[in-house]
Amino acid sequence: MVPPLAVDIDGTLSRADRSIDSRVLDVLREWDAPVVVATGKALPYPVALCGFIGVPERVVAENGGVSYDRDRDRLHFHGDREAAQDVVDEYVARGHSLGWGDVDLVNRWRETEVAVSRDQPLAPLREIAEKHGLHVVDTGFAYHVKSPGMHKGRALESLVADLDYAMGDFVAVGDSANDVELLEAVGTGYAVANADDDAKAAADHVVAGAYADGFLDAVDAALAE
Repeated sequence: MVPPLAVDIDGTLSRADRSIDSRVLDVLREWDAPVVVATGKALPYPVALCGFIGVPERVVAENGGVSYDRDRDRLHFHGDREAAQDVVDEYVARGHSLGWGDVDLVNRWRETEVAVSRDQPLAPLREIAEKHGLHVVDTGFAYHVKSPGMHKGRALESLVADLDYAMGDFVAVGDSANDVELLEAVGTGYAVANADDDAKAAADHVVAGAYADGFLDAVDAALAE
């Protein structure tokens, strides 16, 4: 049987330059079980990706802050944008920047967290977040200020509740610290070779390939089980 699949985008479906490797598109479109795209990006990005691939819009966005299932017309929020905004407002008041410029498309559509560029200082951001009772996760692409208990694993559970599957039926593929809870929550977790140490430790298997090559290795292994 083909297992349901949850997969990250950046570092997992992409090349090293963050462009999507076209080889993954047909794999996802032809996957004979539910596919959940689980990312740190804001909701419009995975929704658009699903539309371009040609799979139902079933997504986890903002590191677990949002989950959406088009078929069941369900949208869930799992985080607090106002609390995260309070953190970054204090961060900016201390003389720092979010690092995205005046337009800031990175945060424009975020509803449950705020992302800060990794070229900005991390220590004061973590200090302020802890004071407010929030967490900062380094995804390797940005620093994300988010609510405690908000993660991809929890958000996936909110989608699985409406599917004819259990969490243990799912296979997940990821590469970053924000994938840890997802990899731990599913039946089988795969980390690609470029994954950080936390993701590798959380996964059941670490594949030989990096980036999209690793994703292809993982799905081949999942189908072989």
